[in-house]
Amino acid sequence: MCGIAGIIGEAEGARALIKAIAHRGPNGIRVEESAQYSLAHARLSIIDLEGGWQPLHAAGSTIIGNGEIYNYLELAEEYQLKGKLSTGSDFEPLLHIYAQEGERAFDRLRGMYAFCLIGADGRTWLVRDGFGIKPLYIRAHNGAVAFASEPRAFGKARVAPAISKQVAALHYTLENETAWPGVTRLEPGEIIEIVEGKPKRHRIRAAISPPSPTRGEGSIEHAIAQLDRIFEDSIKVHQRSDVPYGLFLSGGIDSTAVATMMARLNERPVVAYTCGFDVPEARDERGQAERVARALKLDWNDISFDEDDFWRIAPHVAWAMDDPVADYACLPTYKLAEAAKARLTVVLTGEGGDELFGGYSRYRRAMRPSWLGGRPAEPQTDDVLGPDAIDAWRKHAHADRGPLTTLQSAQAADIATWLPNDLLLKLDRMLMAHGLEGRTPFLDPEVAAFAFNLPDDLKVRGKFGKYILRAWLEKNCAAAEPWAKKKGFTVPVASWIAPRAGALAKSLPNVEAVRAAADSGTIRMIFSDDAHAALRYPMMFLGLWGRIHVDGEAPEAALASLL
Repeated sequence: MCGIAGIIGEAEGARALIKAIAHRGPNGIRVEESAQYSLAHARLSIIDLEGGWQPLHAAGSTIIGNGEIYNYLELAEEYQLKGKLSTGSDFEPLLHIYAQEGERAFDRLRGMYAFCLIGADGRTWLVRDGFGIKPLYIRAHNGAVAFASEPRAFGKARVAPAISKQVAALHYTLENETAWPGVTRLEPGEIIEIVEGKPKRHRIRAAISPPSPTRGEGSIEHAIAQLDRIFEDSIKVHQRSDVPYGLFLSGGIDSTAVATMMARLNERPVVAYTCGFDVPEARDERGQAERVARALKLDWNDISFDEDDFWRIAPHVAWAMDDPVADYACLPTYKLAEAAKARLTVVLTGEGGDELFGGYSRYRRAMRPSWLGGRPAEPQTDDVLGPDAIDAWRKHAHADRGPLTTLQSAQAADIATWLPNDLLLKLDRMLMAHGLEGRTPFLDPEVAAFAFNLPDDLKVRGKFGKYILRAWLEKNCAAAEPWAKKKGFTVPVASWIAPRAGALAKSLPNVEAVRAAADSGTIRMIFSDDAHAALRYPMMFLGLWGRIHVDGEAPEAALASLL
């Protein structure tokens, strides 16, 4: 995991871009310039600590990348690269494979990545992994194409009303356009070729494969055995690291499954971190996490989050989320990363489990007929701001993906929208703010192909989502109590904001990013009427985000200006 930046078509400039995202690479920065390009890499050392510095050169090509290619050892063996590799980097085998196969080499990769490859054949590529786990942003200008891991590298943001409204209503944005002038983000799975100084979309590789009637056939025992084999393999490759690794354990089904398999595969106790809230109205699964940790003999670390943490961390979350995500789950993720950095460099997490195995209650609701309360599995937004945002979401969510069941359609919509633009952005920015790498073993191509194409009744059965994951946990970690009713996870932001609601109602209309989402009367109503309390944190986030990224204020000063 690193930060990358560059300009194709100019001999200098990458050094200035990488300076703004140097936090992504605490181990050092390398810059390389030629007549045709300027490249910069801020490194967080994970694989081949001594020899894996980038840009990398091999087989006449050059690459600069962010993320991890997990199957690099298998690729080196398959393509008989022993003796040809000069480093142990996970990115070097790709250069040799590209020399043999050209662009088809990108389809061989198993991992999370965003990279720029300058080929010996004279072609230049920008590539992002299929789920969009790793970010990449580009700007074309005057015959050159600049790219970076975060849009802040391109200077100050400007207010875009459509973006502000989506952040307020959905908590994330949908468009490829960003709040940075002329800057767009690559879509998940997108492959762009730079041709004559302009970015040209080559194709998009889908994260999920077309439905396969052979997936998951047979008994539940056979399906569980398949899951066990595929999931174990994914955890094995996601543990490949030359630095300490552990996991974030929420106590829910997904992170508990990751913990269970990691405990199986590691001789030493796996280091795990859990965040909880010592507030009466808050909900978390810390008690369940502790039971799992004891059963699996984890090296468990319990982290508390309180009101003081909220006001300290909120402005730093807004700073880190330059691509705006007003998801309050960013807050505990930030604190977990802050704590875990003392012992770990790599953290495995459970992101993607709900989307791939059918975990959300709205999926079950969508499968019911309308006369039993069924309705589409769409985001629930406040009527004050929701209609335009929902229309935009529908446009992005319902691309033609062939014949899918109702459940698969709902899953595919989330995989196209919420997963890359909220959950994975949250994970990337919160961890990279502390120089940590986050890995998502559920979002592995093999796991995804298996899970998405399971029969619906192995994902949703009765009142249970993630049916097969629960059945697997019942066999492998009974302490998880997989069939018990779960408490879920909430951050009590409403109670923490309430005492300062009056001050925020007065100050937020002065922030352009907030005014772009709602007029002053609507803002006052949001902070005075408890029926709209769910909008208070997104509005406060927009205020902090606008002060920091548009007005150029430091995080602490941004918060002080609102209170």
